[in-house]
Order: sequence, then structure tokens, then C-alpha cells
Amino acid sequence: MLYRENGQFKTSYRSDQQIFPIAQDRLAIGLILAVAFIAVPMLASDYLFRAILIPLVIMALAALGVNILVGYCGQISLGSGAFMAVGAYGAYNFFVRIPGMPLIPALILGGLCATFFGILFGLPSLRVKGLYLAVATLAAQFFSDWMFLRIKWFTNNSDSGSVSVNNLQVFGLPIESATSKYLFCLAVLVVVALLAKNLVRGAIGREWMAIRDMDVAAAVIGIRPMYAKLSAFAVSSFIIGMAGALWAFVYLGAWEPAAFSVEISFRLLFMVIIGGLGSIMGAFFGAAFIVVLPIVLNQFLPALLGLFGITISTAGVSHAELMIFGALIVWFLIVEPHGLAKLWSTGKQKLRLWPFPH
Repeated sequence: MLYRENGQFKTSYRSDQQIFPIAQDRLAIGLILAVAFIAVPMLASDYLFRAILIPLVIMALAALGVNILVGYCGQISLGSGAFMAVGAYGAYNFFVRIPGMPLIPALILGGLCATFFGILFGLPSLRVKGLYLAVATLAAQFFSDWMFLRIKWFTNNSDSGSVSVNNLQVFGLPIESATSKYLFCLAVLVVVALLAKNLVRGAIGREWMAIRDMDVAAAVIGIRPMYAKLSAFAVSSFIIGMAGALWAFVYLGAWEPAAFSVEISFRLLFMVIIGGLGSIMGAFFGAAFIVVLPIVLNQFLPALLGLFGITISTAGVSHAELMIFGALIVWFLIVEPHGLAKLWSTGKQKLRLWPFPH
């Protein structure tokens, strides 16, 4: 077999089935990783790490999990905050109740707790879809809020419901400085993103997309809707649960059930819509937009309006943020459902036209 794609010859199925089959894509991803792992830790300040980069990386991980369920499988979910809470409290209980529990196994076990919780509340997807499924998953949010607030065992019998962790270590290395926290979260994100990218390219990913496009036709050609939908809930909940554990352990340090309110579920859904449904890269773009935009507006909007003699309060900046979010959500839902990821894809197509050595 010999054929040409974007100026590059493919001579085997193995070369065509690579995660990044185009050389320009491999080069771009390599440069992005080099900047993220080497240049950013050397140049970023402590404030930049704690206020932007760490929450950005963790939210990108959570948005990746939501995108698998909503973007690839087409199952609308408003229970992402609940899955994050289950992952956080599950990891917390393993971490404090088992002496010497390492951090990484605790995060994985927290993700598994979120997996079982997600499968439980994903069962309605076998009978309902659309708005009805969204309401069913919203019940998971209310149930988790009640569970972690009223059942004291989950909070290690804390009277206030607030819990905390300290002395985080990975392979004997302390996770205390802002740089170490960023690098640890980034490493988890890269590993999970590569696994997710490989997963959606395989048979199970094609089953999810077939269910998303037309579940009746998918069932006719032999795809099992129950297996496809519940597997999407399981994988998505696991990733979101790990993100919740990282959010609690690494970013917050001390938290209470209100830290995973329904607001965070809507923010994650907005990230997926703005970033691009059915796109791994869209989760990164959406998270960056949602995390960075409020900070940019708070810093630059008052100065910009001040040039025209207009003053704006902090409440006014918050209102402007909501209006921008709302307008973008309507735009990307109606005009451009592929979100910011479409711009990335268009740019890649143009770069692939450049001469490249074979």
C-alpha cells in the first residue's frame, strides 16, 4: 500500500494509525509539550502558577472527561460537579484512612469511586436522552451535595464538613511549591489526554460517535447501546473524578462540599461547548478561555473603559463576563458547534500545505 496524504507518503496501516500520523502535528505537539514542561516553569511567577496555570490544567482534565461523555457520546450531563466531589472525597478517605497511602494510587481510587457513581447515575441514559437525561444527571449533583454534607463519615467526622490534606509526595518528592504542583498536574493531564486520544480513535470511540449520531441506526448495525453509553459514563466519570481529586488535593488543599456546587458543572459544560464538542484539543481551549477570561476582564476592562471616561465596578465586570459567556455559548451552539477547536483544525490544515521533508 502506498498513498500520499498532506504531502507525506504512507506505506503501511501502522504508520496511518499513529496517534499523530502527520509529521507537522507531531512537531507541533512536541513544541507545545516542551514549552509547557520547560519554558513555563522557568518563566512563570508564583502568582501565575496558583491563579491561572494550576486551575487551568486541572479544569482542562475535567473538561476532557466531560467532552468524552457529551461531545463524543452525545449524552448531556449536568452532574460533573458531583463526579468531581466523589473523586475528591473518595481519594481523601483512602488517603487519610490507609496509613502510608501514596498520592497517585489515592487519586486513581478516587477516580474509580467516581466511575461507579457515574455508572449508577448513567443508568437513566438507557431509557431517556436529551433534556430528560440532563435532569437525571442533575439529580447526582443534589444527591452528592446532601451526602457529603450530612453523612459525617465521608468527611472523617468533621463537624464543619471541611477537610484538608497536607504533606503530599510523589515518589518521595514533596508536592508543595507552585512549580511542583503545576508539573504534577500537567503530567497527569498529558498521560490521560494521550490515553483518551487513543481511546476515541479505537473501536469504542467509534461506538460512542455512532450512538451520538443516531443510536437507533447504531443498534441496527450491532452496536450495543447499553455498553456504549455506560462505558462513556464510566470513562468520563473516572477522568472527572481524578480532576476533582487534583482540584481538592493540589489546588484547594482544604475544601468543603460547596467547592463542588452545580456551578462547576455548568462551567465544565460551557468549556466543552466553547472549546469544541467531540475534540480532545477543544477541552484545552475551552478551559483556557473560561479560566483566563475573568482574569483578563478584571485587569483590562476597567482600564479600557477608563480611556473613554467610563468607570465600571467589580459587579459590572462580573456581569460583562456572564454576558460574554452567554453570547459565545449561543454562537457556538448555533453557528459553529465545533467551537475554538475548529480554528485549531483550520490552522493545522493550512500548515500542512507547507513543504515538509518526506
